[in-house]
Amino acid sequence: MIDPRAWLLGIDTGGTYTDAVVLDSERRVVALAKSLTTHDDLAAGIDAALSSLPSDLLRQVRMVSLSTTLSTNAVVEGRGAPVCVLLAGYDEAQVRASRLVELVGADSVVQLRGGHDAGGIEIAPLDEAAARAAILAQRDRVAAFAISSMFAVRNPTHELRLQLWVRELTARPVTCGHELAAHLGAPRRAMTAALNARLIPAIAQLIASVRQCLTARQMRAPLMMVKGDGSLVSADSALLRPVGTILSGPAASVLGACWLGGVQDAVVADMGGTTTDVAIVRAGHPEVGADAARVGDWQPMVDTVRVRSVGLGGDSEARFCPPEGIGLGPRRVLPLSLLAHQCPGILDGLRRQCAARPNARHNRFVMRLGADPVVLNQLPGPEQRAWDALGAGPLELDRVTSADPALARALARLERRGLAIYSGFTPTDAAHVLGLSGHWCGEAAELAARLWARQMREIYGLRRWDEGDARAASQAVFDQVVVSITHALVEAGLHDRHRWERIGAGGLGDQLARLMLEDAQAPDRQPVISARFAPTLPLLAVGAPASTYFPEVARRLRADLRVPRHAEAANAVGAVIGQVVQRVTLAVMQRSRRPRGAPCYRFRIARAVSRAAANVRSTSSSLWAKETNRFS
Repeated sequence: MIDPRAWLLGIDTGGTYTDAVVLDSERRVVALAKSLTTHDDLAAGIDAALSSLPSDLLRQVRMVSLSTTLSTNAVVEGRGAPVCVLLAGYDEAQVRASRLVELVGADSVVQLRGGHDAGGIEIAPLDEAAARAAILAQRDRVAAFAISSMFAVRNPTHELRLQLWVRELTARPVTCGHELAAHLGAPRRAMTAALNARLIPAIAQLIASVRQCLTARQMRAPLMMVKGDGSLVSADSALLRPVGTILSGPAASVLGACWLGGVQDAVVADMGGTTTDVAIVRAGHPEVGADAARVGDWQPMVDTVRVRSVGLGGDSEARFCPPEGIGLGPRRVLPLSLLAHQCPGILDGLRRQCAARPNARHNRFVMRLGADPVVLNQLPGPEQRAWDALGAGPLELDRVTSADPALARALARLERRGLAIYSGFTPTDAAHVLGLSGHWCGEAAELAARLWARQMREIYGLRRWDEGDARAASQAVFDQVVVSITHALVEAGLHDRHRWERIGAGGLGDQLARLMLEDAQAPDRQPVISARFAPTLPLLAVGAPASTYFPEVARRLRADLRVPRHAEAANAVGAVIGQVVQRVTLAVMQRSRRPRGAPCYRFRIARAVSRAAANVRSTSSSLWAKETNRFS
């Protein structure tokens, strides 16, 4: 057990920054450091952050805890390791409902004969020959396996048998759906297992990197990790179920924000490089539920803090989006101001592009991002050549396309695989142009704004500013960020206490946000109907860009804004504020229907509980509907 008076080290690895904080025995922040996240070698960024902390303080640390937005970002951006999903007893309708083809590709989804009914009785024997053949065919092209069987939460025999065969025939990690969730809903459980398998290599790399840095400093403190519900688990447990770390970073930021802000009730908004996450906190605790996690287009079946996570951050790509005109995200790109700060040589390329005729490839440089060994070992010749070419530094896409179109196409494929990242004009660049930020290269931000404004005018016909007016274009992007944050806050408010589901408020969030913004633009208009955001709750804003955008958001919403001290590292603070929580799920079934071989302890329950359960026992047909239904 950790001494409550022990000093603690919190580490948060995000899409842009890696933060590290030391808390003393009174849980006060006594040291804080930030460094850029190094995606191709996470240990380098973590080591840089730890090296900025006083070594004498690190020697006093007795527990280390880690949070990350890498899992959230990977899901939002559609990235992850290649996996094979083995499905026992699924029909075509259930496969479509799972959206697995969209997630991992048709070639990675294998349907097998098998599965059970609502009482855990085998419907059809598992096809061992087909299963072994599929495992052997897939083992060299995937990084992990995911397994899901119909009604495995009632009888996991087929999932366990498939798991055994995967371990016999491969050295790949394997995930079973019944190990992750105890709820009915096979398609969603299968999707959750697939997400879990896709995240295993990334979380394994992160934990290994942290341990490497701790070992180098002879720090032997136990390593914990924040789950999506805000509780802590050992790093080894997180390796087995990395899908539980989806919303790890947002959960940590909620805890850290309330701790730093000294409030028990608030609307917490955390803006990072890739996402903006909004949660409602009452009595010091955000709502937690199995249906709470909606990350991008996916809703995995895991217990998480109820957070509204949208693909909007400082590194979101500013793009043309009809009919609004300007869209932001969800794709993360590298801000030109940051790229020029790291690689000053690209300034010549930006200047050259400003002197040339406009095209859609301007502002585009390509850099290495990830380095998944499984994916790298399977790269075809053209993509391997592109990967090798990136080893010398960023490549200017316009020049590559003119000189070697095949190489340009291979670079695009690397980007889709998550191995490379494009640069682009972002809210971070716009903030540099407007003088709201000055961390990186202001000249690159100015050049990028001019190029982007010219693209909008000459290619897409968006003529809202004069030729060469970088400031007006940047102000338009800034205003769009404010509008997008406002919409995210209003939608989170409508989801509070399930009101959205009760009133069927499709489109209402957009309408309310527009109404509030219109009222802010004309405060003397005296409208007959007016709306107010969170009139009794403060808006607690954290994250590196919080002080840049949220003052204007709060002004337009007439909200009580609070940006606490150390808001830029709230995730790292929240990483060590959480507690270990153990939850146990008990399945109640009729004794006569207990499937052969299922563990008996689940059915040794008091007679009174059995009678109570009988009053709410569902029929087999309704259970089948719950297990096979579609989900949004």
